Amino acid sequence: MSEVIASSLAERQFSMILFGIFAALALLLASIGIYGVVSYLAGQRTHEIGVRMAMGARPRDVLRLVLGQGLKMAFLGVAVGIPAALALTRLMANLLFGVSATDPITFAGVGIILTFVALLACFVPARRATRVDPIVALRYE
Repeated sequence: MSEVIASSLAERQFSMILFGIFAALALLLASIGIYGVVSYLAGQRTHEIGVRMAMGARPRDVLRLVLGQGLKMAFLGVAVGIPAALALTRLMANLLFGVSATDPITFAGVGIILTFVALLACFVPARRATRVDPIVALRYE
């Protein structure tokens, strides 16, 4: 009997493992993309950050500035992505096992995880921006 149950669930189990692998790859690519965009934007604002530091901004203020910029993008992405995912639930409803396609806990968890990953991806460029030497930043611009 256990073999019959295992064989009937094998296709769904394979689909969920495959979806999990693709989700992990998508999360990795999203974090690399967020890192790249925030790093580029922080690099473009080196002169501004140098002026802020020269005028007395603390590293904590610069960190908050760069993290805030990255988190705005992350919140916008989650705000657009959750309704889009809700619209596409009909396509995945028959592939899911043990959870409904519109499970609010799952949607909230995914939003929280994506925001946390975006925060981690923004932290490295933000930390680098706090180490900008105002004299060097102002000299080369």
